[in-house]
Amino acid sequence: MSTTKTMLATLALGATIAFAGPAFAEKMKATLDGKSQVPPNTSAGKGTADIDYDAATKKLTWKLTYSGLSGPATAAHFHGPAEAGKNAGVAVPIPNAGSSPAEGSATLTDAQAADLMAGKYYVNVHTAANPGGEIRGQVTK
Repeated sequence: MSTTKTMLATLALGATIAFAGPAFAEKMKATLDGKSQVPPNTSAGKGTADIDYDAATKKLTWKLTYSGLSGPATAAHFHGPAEAGKNAGVAVPIPNAGSSPAEGSATLTDAQAADLMAGKYYVNVHTAANPGGEIRGQVTK
């Protein structure tokens, strides 16, 4: 009888883990600088975006930090689809990017999720002196 109880306890534990398992977020990062802009610039600004993506819920979560810009950030976005060296439109806005750090999240569409996972998103921080973007970094796994 104790073997049966052990088996049932093991099955119950296995089912609990299977159904209540943790969400597995894909860890990604972008390292931002002026030389990654298209065209490149000589900004002393630097930044990083620490990014988590949960494929099950399509939730994108980020923490963007930056310093050394020519002036206050006027906007920041995820742009895509584009590989490094190419420009693309805004895919996901980063609200409250006027101060560092800027944290937030968004739920992606299927197409956005595919572009993100294919490495076709970049993060851009814009300033008054560089309205097209002062620092930029490609999102990588």
